[in-house]
Amino acid sequence: IYTFWDYFRNAFARNAGIRIDHILLNGPASKMLIDAGVERDVRGWEKSSDHAPTWVRLKLPKQRPTPATARTK
Repeated sequence: IYTFWDYFRNAFARNAGIRIDHILLNGPASKMLIDAGVERDVRGWEKSSDHAPTWVRLKLPKQRPTPATARTK
């Protein structure tokens, strides 16, 4: 999975990229990981960056309402 394609020598069209962008999670966050990826298509847009956006989806724990937030509902 590449995140960067240089503009020289038609690198994107040849899929000659490198993985230069990373997403780092700490221990607790890594246990919540559902999915992660790269929006490769964005790199193909006209006048786009040479980097593609990366994303992560986490399953967040349900929070109990605190007394302060319970009163506002």
